[in-house]
This record gives sequence, C-alpha cells and structure tokens, in this order.
Amino acid sequence: MARRSKTAPAVRKPAAARPAEVQASALRRTRREHATETAKDYVEAIADITALHGEARAVELARRLGVTHVTVVRTVARLQRDGYVSAKPYRSIFLTEKGSRLAEESRQRHEVVVAFLRSLGVPEEIAQTDAEGIEHHVSPETLAAFKRCAASRR
Repeated sequence: MARRSKTAPAVRKPAAARPAEVQASALRRTRREHATETAKDYVEAIADITALHGEARAVELARRLGVTHVTVVRTVARLQRDGYVSAKPYRSIFLTEKGSRLAEESRQRHEVVVAFLRSLGVPEEIAQTDAEGIEHHVSPETLAAFKRCAASRR
C-alpha cells in the first residue's frame, strides 16, 4: 500500500459553484437546443439545396449532411410531423413557412458566429466548422454580444 504524501494537493472546490437550480436550468436549455439542432441543420440544408436546384431531394440531403438515406427519410418524417417541411415519398422536400423562418434564423445565427470568430482571427474554414456547433447553443444575449464585438473589430 502506497503512502500518501503529506504535501499532496487537496481537492479544490470551484470558487463560485452555481446553485443547483441555476445549473439545472442551464442543462434543460442545452437539452432543448440539442433536440432542435437536427431540425435546424436540416431546414438550413433544404433551403440551400432549394436555392441551388429549385428543390431538395433526400439523396442530396444525405450527401450534404453526411448521413444515410434512411436517416434523412426518418428525420424528414419528423420535420413534416412538426410542421417544418412538406414531403411525399420519392418526391422533393419543401420548407413550409415555419421551416423557412427556422432556416433563416439558423442562417443568421451561423453568420453572426462566423463573423465573431473571424474577428478573433480564426481562419474562414475553421470558423465555418466551429460555427456549426456554437450557433445552436449560444443564448440570444451572447449572440448579440458576438455581433457587437464583430462589428466593433471591422
């Protein structure tokens, strides 16, 4: 059995631990954002593909999102149930008004995060990649701060 050193560092507690209810609220928000993350990615991709080709098809969505055709079909069915898209089997997928609003909101959030990261000197390609995750999880207040910061650095 090894002897414990008399000078071993003690385990430190965080300086300002958050109250349980504050942490629980933050974690609930994160779970909600995770739940809508896929919908946001899909409607944004559908909007982009439709702008390029006039319509979006499952095979193109699968290619663009890096998922299988089966995954696209299942997710589109959920998006249709939630009112974001209209689709029929083996046909094109179109955004509803609700889906178009979500796609535009997602695009704007993405652009703000990219602009902020670029203002910090992050290369374009990395900023685009990092924004894909960040855009879903920042609060409106943080997003506004990103926007102000990016604008002040121009």
